[in-house]
Amino acid sequence: MFANFNTQKSQLSAMRSEPDGRLNAIVVGAGFGGIASALRLRALGYEVELIDRQTDLGGRARVFQKDGFIYDAGPTVVTAPFLFEELFELFGQRMADHIDLRPLDPWYRISFADGKSFDYGGTIEDTLQEIERFDPDDRDGYVRLVEMSRKIFDVGFVKLSDHPFLRLTDLAAQIPHLLALKSYRSVFSLVSSYIKNPYLRKIFSVHPLLVGGNPFDTTSIYALIHYLERKWGVHYAMGGMGAIVAALGRLMESQGVKVRLGRTVEQLEVVDGQVRSLSLDDGTRRRADIFVMNADPPYVYKYLLPAGSSSRLNNLRIEKSEYSMGLFVLYFGTTRQYEDIAHHTIWMGDRFKGLLKDIFHRKHLAEDFSLYLHRPTATDSSMAPAGCDGFYVLSPVPNLQGNVNWDEVGDRYRDRILETLESHLLPDLRQHLVHSFYMTPVDFRNDYLSLWGSGFSISPLFRQSAWFRFHNRDPRIDNLYFVGAGTHPGAGVPGVLSSAKVLQNVLIKSPVAGSVAARKNEPPPNAL
Repeated sequence: MFANFNTQKSQLSAMRSEPDGRLNAIVVGAGFGGIASALRLRALGYEVELIDRQTDLGGRARVFQKDGFIYDAGPTVVTAPFLFEELFELFGQRMADHIDLRPLDPWYRISFADGKSFDYGGTIEDTLQEIERFDPDDRDGYVRLVEMSRKIFDVGFVKLSDHPFLRLTDLAAQIPHLLALKSYRSVFSLVSSYIKNPYLRKIFSVHPLLVGGNPFDTTSIYALIHYLERKWGVHYAMGGMGAIVAALGRLMESQGVKVRLGRTVEQLEVVDGQVRSLSLDDGTRRRADIFVMNADPPYVYKYLLPAGSSSRLNNLRIEKSEYSMGLFVLYFGTTRQYEDIAHHTIWMGDRFKGLLKDIFHRKHLAEDFSLYLHRPTATDSSMAPAGCDGFYVLSPVPNLQGNVNWDEVGDRYRDRILETLESHLLPDLRQHLVHSFYMTPVDFRNDYLSLWGSGFSISPLFRQSAWFRFHNRDPRIDNLYFVGAGTHPGAGVPGVLSSAKVLQNVLIKSPVAGSVAARKNEPPPNAL
């Protein structure tokens, strides 16, 4: 793998036209997609500057600290650790020397409002034993589901996750494979073809919600997550996801990546089909040979590019795309520990399909909900003061297309969640509460500049995947690239890390930046 990378690096160096052989890159957005892109560009020999509007690294994976409690703001699950390992190996280092990953068992505990629960994870035999408690007749069906997931994984992840879809012909070449795998079906439909028990159907079709999709709409390509988890397991980084961000931050510093935080990009200047510079909110402009946006593509196209510079197809995507749900994320600490609560718990209310229809289609904030509860102190006592627990609970909610007034309903929604947790999972919760605070879709819009405050950019539908998603390289602007949740391959930590590999492959195959660097009579990059 890395012999091939070194060959690609040599090829790109040969195409550079600067006397010192260096090109300059600006990466906007310091989430995992942006950090991975900055490191991969640096490994290719670029001078790299990473810019983010937050005052700390991580994007959605940033960290909150309050009263001695440490909270991961966003993602909490590591399912493809090799994607992080690769970033260290690019510079001859071992991830294990910087990050302490621990496998979890169970991966998730799924709890239902009627008191039933299912521990998902461990060996496949462990899962089959759990299935037998619900319905022994579904044992063989689950084995076949995992095998189907493996087939989807071999195409959707192994072959396509780092493969760019810049032309319609790129998609056309894959259509026979996608049709053979029935990728036009939804995840729930695929699961239901193997599993009959209604509880188990819900359990094995929740994965799309982890990447912003409705299981009844999301392309069954995402059923590959079943096998991905089986192949590598589910892990937790000691110190939380913030520990991974910090380790990658130190790696960037050691390799000379420049990081500029607390600055918002306000405009991209486009001249003759190329981005010439970007303007920051402090009045300065920054030049580079290539610009990589780890930002929400709909927002970039709608607000950062000059009128007329975006293609008609991208404008149509912005207007016609279906956007992922919003997220209500509640953080709280307790003065006692709940030792019977697993590291990850998915609590399902009485409604499933109807609730998802309210969230994704009606854009209606229902009175009921389902919840994802993260208790990192189940594994890592450093995340809270001694004898305490720290929690993060996520509730899928409508994005801002639903016109929910979160200033009015936010506190009430928080209280309903706390009441539900106290009734079903965390006895006497409110009398042990230290503090609580939350984020709503309004915060996702304001903090991350996500159009409609969506949690994961556009939804992972079949008609919004691969070539139909926002492209990793703009079709009209030669030196403008995209990574992150809104572009190929999609949302989730493996998805955004893989998008940086797509960027690397696009640059190798069509390094237009080499010609950009040869512009005559231009001030050097970042001279303004």
